[in-house]
Amino acid sequence: MDNRSILLQSMHEKKSCLCVGLDVEFDLLPEEVKHAEDPVFEFNRQTIQATLPFTVAYKLNTAFYECLGPKGWETLEKTIRFIGDKALTIADAKRGDIGNTAKAYAKAFFQNMNADAVTVSPYMGNDSLLPFLEYKNKWTIALGLTSNPGAANIQMQKLSSGHPLYETAMANMADMASPNQLMFVVGATRPAELKALQQRFPEYFFLIPGVGAQGGSVPEVLQAMGPNPKALINASRSIIYAGSGPDFAQKAGLSAQNLQKEMEAYF
Repeated sequence: MDNRSILLQSMHEKKSCLCVGLDVEFDLLPEEVKHAEDPVFEFNRQTIQATLPFTVAYKLNTAFYECLGPKGWETLEKTIRFIGDKALTIADAKRGDIGNTAKAYAKAFFQNMNADAVTVSPYMGNDSLLPFLEYKNKWTIALGLTSNPGAANIQMQKLSSGHPLYETAMANMADMASPNQLMFVVGATRPAELKALQQRFPEYFFLIPGVGAQGGSVPEVLQAMGPNPKALINASRSIIYAGSGPDFAQKAGLSAQNLQKEMEAYF
């Protein structure tokens, strides 16, 4: 089975489109894991075990690992290996370069790290995506309309065609790559735009951040996406920091389960 078929099967078995963001900050780790040989990995390991029954994907924001130096990169690789084929693994790297640099980024995440997907910024044009799209059975997840207020500065600007820049960029990317290769990032804080984009690009998966701490809600997102949504709804802080004591993993699992229960009626 290809990655798309595996993901769809997992979503329907678990009745979930939950993606857990492992955006781990050392200072926020429970004291119980801070003295482990690899504290961040131990936190990730326990969190993954507790949330896996309710989760179809994990997104690792690489900045939180890169800032720890070589040890952080090692932790990132160990975490992706630990998840293995149990869920989709997303390296949230937001790379956006061209030429040999883009090829090197694609090799780093797809070949060396064996992540299933990587996020990229498309604003240097088609050649910033092409090296990633060369990899078979991998996902390139391109920024479309993000959840942050600053999206209005550039992404939402109207072009002479009357369409916003983000929509034009997404249409251009859809011409380049099939729904088996490409996903889009669209923020949960923009349900009206999300609904319009789902109608325009019905076969493409959307990675949807912004639920929980950023203010987006699961019901709003799923009402916009419709039944059997082709979506990965990401929640990070509201899950991984649901507890700060010895039972942190159990509380993360309960938080993930609560979100899954909001999702199951749509499958």
